[in-house]
Amino acid sequence: MQSNVPPSITVIGGGLSGCEAAWQIAELGEKVSLWEMRPNQPTAAHKTEFLAEVVCSNSLKSDLPFNASWLLKEELRRSGSLLMRIADSVRVPAGSALAVDREQFAIRTTEAIVSHPNITLVREEVSSIPSTENGNIVIIASGPLTSGPLSESIRTFCGADHLYFYDAISPIVDADTIDRSKVFCASRYGKGEDDYINCPMSREEYAAFYEALIAAEAVELHEFEKAQYFEACLPIEELARRGRETLRFGPMRPVGLTDPHTGRIPWAVVQLRQEDRMQSSYNIVGFQNHVKFPDQRRVLRLIPGLEQAEFLRLGQIHRNTYINAPNILTPTLAAQRDNRVFFAGQLAGTEGYIENIASGLVAGINAVRTLHRREPVIFPPETAIGSLCRYISTPTKHFAPMNIHFGLLPPMEMEKRISKNEKQRLLSERALNSIAGNGWRSGIAS
Repeated sequence: MQSNVPPSITVIGGGLSGCEAAWQIAELGEKVSLWEMRPNQPTAAHKTEFLAEVVCSNSLKSDLPFNASWLLKEELRRSGSLLMRIADSVRVPAGSALAVDREQFAIRTTEAIVSHPNITLVREEVSSIPSTENGNIVIIASGPLTSGPLSESIRTFCGADHLYFYDAISPIVDADTIDRSKVFCASRYGKGEDDYINCPMSREEYAAFYEALIAAEAVELHEFEKAQYFEACLPIEELARRGRETLRFGPMRPVGLTDPHTGRIPWAVVQLRQEDRMQSSYNIVGFQNHVKFPDQRRVLRLIPGLEQAEFLRLGQIHRNTYINAPNILTPTLAAQRDNRVFFAGQLAGTEGYIENIASGLVAGINAVRTLHRREPVIFPPETAIGSLCRYISTPTKHFAPMNIHFGLLPPMEMEKRISKNEKQRLLSERALNSIAGNGWRSGIAS
């Protein structure tokens, strides 16, 4: 017996991808319910009740033209992304990167979602994947910290165990407790304004810091929890164990910076990035870690300028969950076994804030098209958005979440001796022309 109840669209998860998906659905004229379990059901990483809370870092990576991350941002801007518009409106100085005031970003996103007449925000936990009978559409964007019951429902739906890795978040310093006499403000190679606070280290200071970090006690993991870290976001103590000089060629690299106090390039540098518009707090760039809090304070206070630092947040570790997307999803982000179930965000294998926003945009648009029995959109593979969708839906032997990079885009014919910058410019122009030249924005809404 057919139900007379009209089909509905449900989005599970009020993170970046879920909010973007809900917004796209609402802007295309459809009613959508957005379910978020916080604050009734907290997570190990989130601190507020706001939607789209930025947890790890406030940086949305490079916004330098013709960079791969810039290309993805530009495609989202041209595709009507809500979260990109908000990110641009609350940006804080960060050289060539797009960094946001994380509190304002979350507040403005929450306000936009709550005030939209087509969106109903439900503050309850979803324990299982809703039924898709009667044509109902579901977007699962519950993120890397998906609750236990829903995670089990997803595992059953997918027919395989989740993959997982551990992700650590960086400490935040109270700006008033930084000793300004020992630091200097600059961006590497003079790109942007003097947006970063730089804590220079001598060879001896670096050696002392390194030894203390190696000796620091880490948070103990359970025996069954074998850590599988995302390579681009390794805890700093894990990096340090790879070799004495690893940090100097990683987050503490001094290249492109000259200490005005000495007129020389320091042996190592720790960079602090502005967290909010009031300049009241700073993130220690690349210092995500899972060292126990007492040791963490002691080690971090060995950094010149941070001897008396007060930490508004210390590094923590949490489990990130994601599905084996290539065996489960199509390039539209719909599930192979049921095209009325979509996955978006880090749960689907798009690693990074902007990447997660992109998957939310695609899932939201295709949810509406599926609701109306129209062919879903497959973004061209030469676009950053399309290449990400293709990556997480193409079978591979060892799948892991991925940030956007030009290696995901198909190659194009160009002169062999062309420079890297020129190559990236041509790839970017091809991608943007693919969207504009084919009426892509108007096409996805029709």
